[in-house]
Amino acid sequence: MTHAFSFPPAKRVSLSGTGALAALLLATLCLPTHAAHANAAEDGTPGNTPVERGQYLTRASDCEVCHTAPGGMPYAGGRAFKLPGMGVVYSTNITADKQHGVGAWSDEEFVAAVKQGVSPGGKHLYPAMPYPAYSRLSDQDVRDIRAYLATLPTSASAAPENKLRFPFSIRSLMIFWNIVNGPASAYPDDTTKSDQWNRGRWLVEGAGHCADCHSPRTLTFGLSTSKAFGGNMLNGWRIYNISSDRKTGIGGWTDAELAQYLSTGHADGHGTASGDMADVIGHSLRYLTPADIQAMVTYLRSTKPVSTPQDSVTFRNVASGDASLPQNSRGARLYASACAGCHLPDGTGRQSSFASIAGGRSLGADNGRNLIQVLVNGTGLQTTTGVQIMPHFTGGGLSNRDLADIAAFVMTHFTSAQPHDLEKQVEQIKKEQD
Repeated sequence: MTHAFSFPPAKRVSLSGTGALAALLLATLCLPTHAAHANAAEDGTPGNTPVERGQYLTRASDCEVCHTAPGGMPYAGGRAFKLPGMGVVYSTNITADKQHGVGAWSDEEFVAAVKQGVSPGGKHLYPAMPYPAYSRLSDQDVRDIRAYLATLPTSASAAPENKLRFPFSIRSLMIFWNIVNGPASAYPDDTTKSDQWNRGRWLVEGAGHCADCHSPRTLTFGLSTSKAFGGNMLNGWRIYNISSDRKTGIGGWTDAELAQYLSTGHADGHGTASGDMADVIGHSLRYLTPADIQAMVTYLRSTKPVSTPQDSVTFRNVASGDASLPQNSRGARLYASACAGCHLPDGTGRQSSFASIAGGRSLGADNGRNLIQVLVNGTGLQTTTGVQIMPHFTGGGLSNRDLADIAAFVMTHFTSAQPHDLEKQVEQIKKEQD
């Protein structure tokens, strides 16, 4: 879960060369496969027709964000996913174009691709496509998604070629990966839990595939179950802990705060979503019914607490003067001139609640990684009142040192964090843009 001036420790373990192949083969021999289960809860999806249900499911499954390049046509593909140690995978065109999209696919082929990760001709998909999670959808759910996609404008765009290191460029390796890591298949309701909890599990672990971003990866690049929802690194952003841990996860949030954040991208006292999480909320979660949002809250509350030191933040009570402030520092002066006009000296924000940064984890977590990401790259959040934009500060006359000084002031002004090597971090994030 990410926050403005924001964005959601165990890091992914990278594999390279023949060692990766050996690890996959060894895991294939030693680890059990997933058992098949009955279909998951699915009857809570609103809509009276396949297209109406498909629109809701497409949004709940966050298809648009992943299958749309920045500034590109929705669902036309081309978004880059940087996989540590593996390379770059680009999302595909899923419009109904018959040559470059999925228009020529049968329903059975579309279902196989979404739930099993195998596209027509036996081409195995990479796990940047969360088909192990989507396997928890019913075949009818997936057919409804396709029915909705068929109503949208088509695109003849072709995704760029993936840039994967050997041996990951060998798609047949995915056969072994699937044996070890998925698809998990659907599962029956847990009869010891409420309908709301079961619906929440289906939304979080199935359609919403929250673990794909918020959980670290194992040696075989599968999702960690021991540290599920404990946070991760993705595309240079810190993807925060959303387990029930009170200190580093969402255990200290109220139900109302969680529901507000998931449905709007902002929660009072916790900041505003940015980066990838802002995309997820703006194109997906804000369209869910209040009942489904509450179901997600109920399920997330029940997850095993996982402690993530990188996500730990101790906030100062700035409004009450609880801060030893270097008010005459370069960072303080830069913040006053470039930031305080919108965010105010105490971080509560001017005019719009989305301008509030008070309580956002990015103000101090992980040595200010996401704070610097926002300063360098900016962010935007789709809301019912339009796009809430946090502009980037590159190319506007501010040097790398200026950005580092702003970040250092924000971290020490609002939190007890002790920043270090921030200018180096600014330089690294700028390089990652190239």
